Amino acid sequence: MLRKTFYTILFIATFLFLHPSYGQGLKDNINNAYQQFVKSGKLPNGIASLTVLDGKTGQPIFTSNASIGLPTASTMKVITSITALDILGADYTYQTKLAYTGEIDSLGVLHGDIIVIGSGDPTLGSDRYTTTKAETILNKWVYKVHHAGIRHIDGRVVGDDLYLNGNDVPPTWNWVDIGNYYGAGISGLNWRENKTGVTFSPSAIGQPAKISSTTIPLTGITLINEVITGSNGSGDNVYAYAAPYSDIVYLRGTYGRDLKKIVEIAVPDPALALAQQLTTALSDADITVDSLPITGKRLLNQGIMLNSQKKELDTHQSPALKDIVHWFNQKSINLYGEAMLKSFGIISHNKPNSEDAATLLSKYWEQKLKIPASELHIHDGSGLSPQNRVTTLAMAKIMHYAQHRPWYPAFKKSLPTINGITMKSGTIGGVLGYTGFHTSKAGAPVTFSLLVNNYTGSTSVMRQEMFNLLNSLK
Repeated sequence: MLRKTFYTILFIATFLFLHPSYGQGLKDNINNAYQQFVKSGKLPNGIASLTVLDGKTGQPIFTSNASIGLPTASTMKVITSITALDILGADYTYQTKLAYTGEIDSLGVLHGDIIVIGSGDPTLGSDRYTTTKAETILNKWVYKVHHAGIRHIDGRVVGDDLYLNGNDVPPTWNWVDIGNYYGAGISGLNWRENKTGVTFSPSAIGQPAKISSTTIPLTGITLINEVITGSNGSGDNVYAYAAPYSDIVYLRGTYGRDLKKIVEIAVPDPALALAQQLTTALSDADITVDSLPITGKRLLNQGIMLNSQKKELDTHQSPALKDIVHWFNQKSINLYGEAMLKSFGIISHNKPNSEDAATLLSKYWEQKLKIPASELHIHDGSGLSPQNRVTTLAMAKIMHYAQHRPWYPAFKKSLPTINGITMKSGTIGGVLGYTGFHTSKAGAPVTFSLLVNNYTGSTSVMRQEMFNLLNSLK
């Protein structure tokens, strides 16, 4: 027995002598790759930050500039996702109610209004889920109105968007972004992801690219088209300029002569768009509506309060939060992030304002993981704000925390696979980032966050340099 024990100890000692710990080997691999990365000449006036944590213990394996706050781009979405899943729960759902005010007489005339009451559901009318498609919801609501015995409405359809005080965008978003689909505002009553598509008909290079159609009618909105036809291969360089509640949208830039793409822009008032489309759907079903559609916010601006006495016709339930997080991270839908940010702001402390909710998010992690507020200086939930300042150490710690939560499998599944690694990417002007999880061929799990700011050269070249660096984790 003693001899067997002796040889066992001898074998282990020999193995440890000949094979240094994997952690040290991994650290050396990352360090060598990182040194090559920073010496590539792509960051003469920029900065890179990398944190790699042991996936089991959470202890740092490698760090560089880990405590420097940097803009995050869409890597911010992982922090918003984890916070929402932790506070609201993976099965949290939004509810949108269809109701009416007044009374229905014996002839089927509603002496009152049809009201759609929002709760900030970002998926209402989205094509990403079977139950949320616009046509499905409109058809269901028309049926509910008809089933209630209503054949004529002597009032109007009201989109009640007051839950989040109407439609708004975070104050730190750029003007060049907020008129486009990715910069659409967040409303108490969202609809079709608050966007619409514009189809262009290009002509000769340098000549106007005319608008041939839009995905949905833009009633009451004037499109001023200044888009020029670009050369073949120049792609989509069209930008929409508008703000919430604008009735004029400027379209500027170039549209490639050989391009066949629908350009998506933000809808200035999604609650009004929903009220208009429901009014049309009711009319198509021979349920006439006397007055023009309107929203709760617009009525409030006129000093008119919505009737508090309502009779409910239907409650539409959104997909579960874990399913919302899935598309949020897979397709980087900024609207979903701002909805989640405002949701846990209003539910936890009755703070629907984006800036207030972002402060609450920072405080949550200060209390939960002792992360200093200065490491999570954020202004939105999606990462579109160029003023966000987050450290890779903070991001990696929050990512590591997620691994021990019951909803982790759903969260991990929401992250794309890029370059053979499970990670979320982020890109805005001069900023590239990746954060995620990986298990090496040797079975060693890691959690990592990598941010690069103010690099030179093309985005594609810098992205490949970052991939080369992250390959050291494999």
